[in-house]
Amino acid sequence: MKIGLFDKNLIKQFASFCAAVTAILSALLIFIDIPETKRIVAGILFLVILFVVYLIYWIAANIRTKVTIRIGQTSVVVKSGDLFESEGLKAIAFNEYFDTQVDDAIISRASLNGQVIERYFNDVEHLDKMIAEDKSLKKSILDDNVPRDVGKTTKYRLGSSVLIDNEFVLTAFSKFDETNQANLTIQEYVNFLLSFWNEINRMYAQRSVTVPVFGDGITRFKNGFEDIDINELLRIMIWTFKVSKIKFAYPAKLTIMIHKNKIKQVNLYELKEKE
Repeated sequence: MKIGLFDKNLIKQFASFCAAVTAILSALLIFIDIPETKRIVAGILFLVILFVVYLIYWIAANIRTKVTIRIGQTSVVVKSGDLFESEGLKAIAFNEYFDTQVDDAIISRASLNGQVIERYFNDVEHLDKMIAEDKSLKKSILDDNVPRDVGKTTKYRLGSSVLIDNEFVLTAFSKFDETNQANLTIQEYVNFLLSFWNEINRMYAQRSVTVPVFGDGITRFKNGFEDIDINELLRIMIWTFKVSKIKFAYPAKLTIMIHKNKIKQVNLYELKEKE
């Protein structure tokens, strides 16, 4: 179980339930007289019922696969599912070069950006052209002549994004080293998110947006954060969205999609309690 039996957030919620039940019973007992011989039995029965209710709270917290958090005027939904089946805009993390070569060396076929290229872009050259000619993206170029053995040579600022086919938001998420391995420091991760949220605010046009848990893949974190887990990444994503002050007008919402194989690792209950 990812949530312990004596989780402090669980106890806090149960205490609120007990307080409400106690208040109701106190009011009822003013008018109802329980015989003295049955008070002990009634008390034991009441404690048993509370124990069963606590177990129900605990089990429900552990099997939860979706939670909705209110951040200002925005509904943020964190759930398990398929990002490609979601409505509205879908964000896909690319590297800082916006490479499109799916060969399990530069881009893994199992990754989201590998899947989106192979499933939705038969003409990769046309995709490359849309990326290269996007006016907003041109303003984020850091270096247009990076020496690389394979892949593109134009490097973009992390967080810079391009809207493709009015459906996919491709964003420069990870840095690539000389061996084409994705890596990032935690400071770069936070800066990426702050820039990315601003880019989303620029292009979402009152549509819902679905994003993956950025960094929960093959990206390697450095400088003491090598063991960062998906729960910590989620908390950082939500925190940066909150401090960005971006507002998605109703009915638009932000959805953070968790891979179905990872949902058992995520403490959605804690996210809700920290709303």
